[in-house]
Amino acid sequence: MTRIARITLASFFVALPLWTFAQEKLDEFNPVQYAIISQTISPDARGASLGDAGAATDPDVNSQHWNPAKYPFTISRAGVALNYTPWLRQLVNDIDQAYLAGYYRIGEHSAVSGSLRYFSLGEVQTSDADNAMTVNPYEMAIDASYSLMLSEKFSIAATLRWIYSDLRNDYTSEDNSPASAFAADLSAYYQTYPTIGSRECQLAFGLNISNIGSKITFSGSDAAEFLPTNLRLGTSLMVPIDEYNKFSIALDANKFLVPTPPTMEQYTKETGLSDNQGYDQWVHEHYNNTSSISGIFKSFSDSPEGFKGEMKEIQWSVGAEYTYNDKFSLRAGYHHQDPSQGNMKYFTVGAGFKMSVFSLDAGYVIATAKTNPLDQTLRLSLSFDMDGIKDLLHRR
Repeated sequence: MTRIARITLASFFVALPLWTFAQEKLDEFNPVQYAIISQTISPDARGASLGDAGAATDPDVNSQHWNPAKYPFTISRAGVALNYTPWLRQLVNDIDQAYLAGYYRIGEHSAVSGSLRYFSLGEVQTSDADNAMTVNPYEMAIDASYSLMLSEKFSIAATLRWIYSDLRNDYTSEDNSPASAFAADLSAYYQTYPTIGSRECQLAFGLNISNIGSKITFSGSDAAEFLPTNLRLGTSLMVPIDEYNKFSIALDANKFLVPTPPTMEQYTKETGLSDNQGYDQWVHEHYNNTSSISGIFKSFSDSPEGFKGEMKEIQWSVGAEYTYNDKFSLRAGYHHQDPSQGNMKYFTVGAGFKMSVFSLDAGYVIATAKTNPLDQTLRLSLSFDMDGIKDLLHRR
């Protein structure tokens, strides 16, 4: 498989279920386009098994991806987690993502956290007239966050991220170099304890605006591409059944803050023309030249279908979790994306087992469409509680 085929596979085959639909209704298929697809992949088993919901779920070590503002509310002083996801296994067998996350609480009201994401496209054979070689294209990102509790119920966080993408076409050319970009996240978390009936429950709300930053330019391309800037809003409710059993539900709504590519219909309506060359120039002026910050504001009102189209760009995630004695968990969820945006509709299931020192979680995707390349995606997470390790060492 060539390098271009592999990159195209990883970047666009997630829309595979739409191809038949798009051929029948080309005017309705106009998804938001962005680079660095690895930033959109749920990295951990718990969040993924809840239908990709996590903005307001109970804080854990992998909150760095979902909402780092949750870290000041963690029970443990520190933790670290290693997550692994074999990606698109229905199509290839050597694309995967590794995600390392960790945090440390400073005092009682703040925390520092960070993560390392590595998305590998496997081994790719590339060649030109004089050379042939095996290369390993990949994407990676390193980020660090600081979160602060402003009250007993509310916290905020800021994140800085460096993104690096080595998807070069010609490794022998001096002019062909990897691409990189900087981005930032802003997040908030609110947690309260209402009484429902005779039970004190936990109600939470979360917000995370991620990947606000520069556009990224790949070698051989004249146009800079948008990062997957994303607005995530969520809520969750935990209800204790009795001393040992509790049940939680979570709901997330996601919208990419990236402008929608203008269509030929829009070009014809505005200019009265329908030539491809004029359309390409018009797209360059009205889309490619849009800055990343302008694109955020434009993304709320630029759908060819108006408000209806903007609503179609929202992805919905709903999940439920049952926990016994804070040690064993069962999870299920559902993720919905409109057909015009990617048609990624799937159920998720998972389970987790927690000891004083470590936790082991697994998540599994069950696609509702047979052609969905995310079907049977498995995620594994191994987390370590630093307080638990410290207590264990002190016993010896």
